[in-house]
Amino acid sequence: MARPVIGLTLLWLLVNLATASGQAAEPPRRIISLTPHLTELLFDLGAGDRIVATDDASDTPPEARTLPHVANYRSINVEALLAQKPDLVVAWRSAQSRMLAPIEQLGIPVFYSEPTDFASLGQEIRALGSRLGLQHNADAQADAYLARLKALKSRYGHGEPVRVFYQLWYPPLTSVSGVAWPAQAITLCGGNNLVANAASPYPQVGLEQIIKADPQLILAGSRDAEALAHWQQWPSLTAVKERRLVLINPDELHRFTPRALNAVEQVCLAIAAARTSLP
Repeated sequence: MARPVIGLTLLWLLVNLATASGQAAEPPRRIISLTPHLTELLFDLGAGDRIVATDDASDTPPEARTLPHVANYRSINVEALLAQKPDLVVAWRSAQSRMLAPIEQLGIPVFYSEPTDFASLGQEIRALGSRLGLQHNADAQADAYLARLKALKSRYGHGEPVRVFYQLWYPPLTSVSGVAWPAQAITLCGGNNLVANAASPYPQVGLEQIIKADPQLILAGSRDAEALAHWQQWPSLTAVKERRLVLINPDELHRFTPRALNAVEQVCLAIAAARTSLP
């Protein structure tokens, strides 16, 4: 999708965007969002009408689907981005900062997002709101989000641990560990993630390993009703025997937005239900 970065300075002069100091005198009015969770946050904060382009995966809310696309998860079309005359680009730091180096060199402001855990999302909402001149909206959103997060921890974060396996993908059988959001959700809800100590945040795991660990609950980040059907081959597994095979909405849990707490609550409810059948 991306084209060679040739003559970008000339192109930038042609679109005539004033960025002499690299700082906008007023809140940005022409924003390009390059990742779905930031597109959603912009709309949540009341800045949806300022977005002039997004990436291919930005599909929430529905209004975002009608906007021009200038990027996908692998690349950025720099010429298409510049043609939109942005006065702010918002992006995912670890995935896109290297690709955006030429944009920053031209003096175009970039807001980077990189929430590391559920609590840090509140800080990011406030920071984005400040950058947009929407601090009041951002504080209200962050306060409501953090209050709900605290309530979920208080209600579900205690009790006897439940052995949980989270199926991110199959096949190959892939799970989550460490700081991956589904892994954090399991811990927050009082679960014991069976692959918590894996070296990779998204490890491929051996089926024998999971059968030996005998999960009491198996979750899958999927909307496909058949995503967990293969586990029926092992009826002696506690999760299968107790019918504790639960689908979790991946569009909520895997995106860094307040909607993630809807899926976290799903995880908590599934763990609480499994706890009631413990011996």
